Amino acid sequence: MHEMGIAMQIVDVVLEKAHGAKVRSVRIEVGKLAAVLPDALHFSFELACEGTAIQGATLVIDEVPGQARCRACDAMLVLDRPYGQCGCGGTDLEWVSGEQLRIRDMELA
Repeated sequence: MHEMGIAMQIVDVVLEKAHGAKVRSVRIEVGKLAAVLPDALHFSFELACEGTAIQGATLVIDEVPGQARCRACDAMLVLDRPYGQCGCGGTDLEWVSGEQLRIRDMELA
């Protein structure tokens, strides 16, 4: 499960940026096309925080829908999964957004 690796990287970045301060919550943005399972990431985050200065922090995940442009007709469409079909019938889609995974902010005590 790659969510554990992602959670460990989030913890590392938060620890570095918090400079020893108590962290109450961490808000991240995860695109629907990023192949990250939010429940698995929540579980992994709790485990990754154990024994660190941010143990007990809450992970808040904002899911961002995917957006794609149809190469056949240039229409934009929303994707909830890494495939789809345009209203014109086209399936050759260029992903525009939805692959991101970024730390948005953190709340310090």
